[in-house]
Amino acid sequence: GGRLPSRVLELVFSYLELSELRSCALVCKHWYRCLHGDENSEVWRSLCARSLAEEALRTDILCNLPSYKAKIRAFQHAFSTNDCSRNVYIKKNGFTLHRNPIAQSTDGARTKIGFSEGRHAWEVWWEGPLGTVAVIGIATKRAPMQCQGYVALLGSDDQSWGWNLVDNNLLHNGEVNGSFPQCNNAPKYQIGERIRVILDMEDKTLAFERGYEFLGVAFRGLPKVCLYPAVSAVYGNTEVTLVYLGKPLDG
Repeated sequence: GGRLPSRVLELVFSYLELSELRSCALVCKHWYRCLHGDENSEVWRSLCARSLAEEALRTDILCNLPSYKAKIRAFQHAFSTNDCSRNVYIKKNGFTLHRNPIAQSTDGARTKIGFSEGRHAWEVWWEGPLGTVAVIGIATKRAPMQCQGYVALLGSDDQSWGWNLVDNNLLHNGEVNGSFPQCNNAPKYQIGERIRVILDMEDKTLAFERGYEFLGVAFRGLPKVCLYPAVSAVYGNTEVTLVYLGKPLDG
């Protein structure tokens, strides 16, 4: 196997699933280089075509991901269909949450994978009205993803941290931790605007960017536990998309 030409290996690998590719990468250095040397190879293109919905590939949802491999990684880190409020569902594109029009309920969702180490970035954007509360942030596995009333669910206890895009308040442990970003007359969130979230588990911080402008660190002193990208919404039929980007490019 180690002597097979890369082109032949690539053809064989293009028929395998992600779990099988991970095993193949451990066989030898030649196989590893063949798999990871080109993130736009036929291996990753083929896996994308089989794993991702056509809508996700032909629209601009994944436009900020540079390779097929990055698109696969984003799908692995997308919203979990099994870890969200009963009043929301994940659309067929695999990346967008739709909140059903349920009265007096706040509904959230977590991603499939959380982080306890490293630096991670993802994008979140609302594709419908915000309503009175629209929160993006992080949560532990213990944080609730549904509650009665229209409230800031993320940040309502010590298991989650959130930024309410409606009033620009930072929320944790049921308290307002100040406004964000810390500037006079901070602009209101515009529907469709992509917010980049940056989680640094080494420095234990959560920060945000908007339009490639770094807005600053919102939370410090995060606990050394597994933290999941999360959102909470209240407006009926609104939609929220989350796309994992990988390691932040900035220093």
